[in-house]
Amino acid sequence: MTYRVCFVCTGNICRSPMAESVFRARVAEAGLEDRVKADSAGTGGWHEDDPADPRTASVLEEHGYDSEHVARQFQPSWFGRLDLVIALDTGHLKALRRLAPTEEDARKVHLLRSYDPAAGDDLDVPDPYYGRRGGFEECLEMVEAASAGLLAAVQEQLEGRAA
Repeated sequence: MTYRVCFVCTGNICRSPMAESVFRARVAEAGLEDRVKADSAGTGGWHEDDPADPRTASVLEEHGYDSEHVARQFQPSWFGRLDLVIALDTGHLKALRRLAPTEEDARKVHLLRSYDPAAGDDLDVPDPYYGRRGGFEECLEMVEAASAGLLAAVQEQLEGRAA
């Protein structure tokens, strides 16, 4: 059975496609591509069908990640097929939990940086969209730092399913 993770930010052109790309790379490194699938979406549909922001794409490419992406809006009906919904900031977390059809679905929603022990109380990945390129680099650092912990949590869930 495939374990499914969806990363969600505002418009699905900056943070969530970055998180999706980094996490997919971690999944591949762990040899779990056949067991774990990742995708991403936005809480809003402003950028539907657009590629990732060019700054996101260039930062990903410079660091060796895939930057292929088409933006889409998160749909509440997706909860039924997802195991984890990863929010990039507390605003997304709240919006997604409000969209969840059931309490069980709401419990699937977590903040990405909650998987990074070094994050402390600052669990938001700031939106780099209105800033300079450095904000995209900072975003990537946060995403990379949290991805190892997220992968470990997913691996633990997979082992629990196999038992």
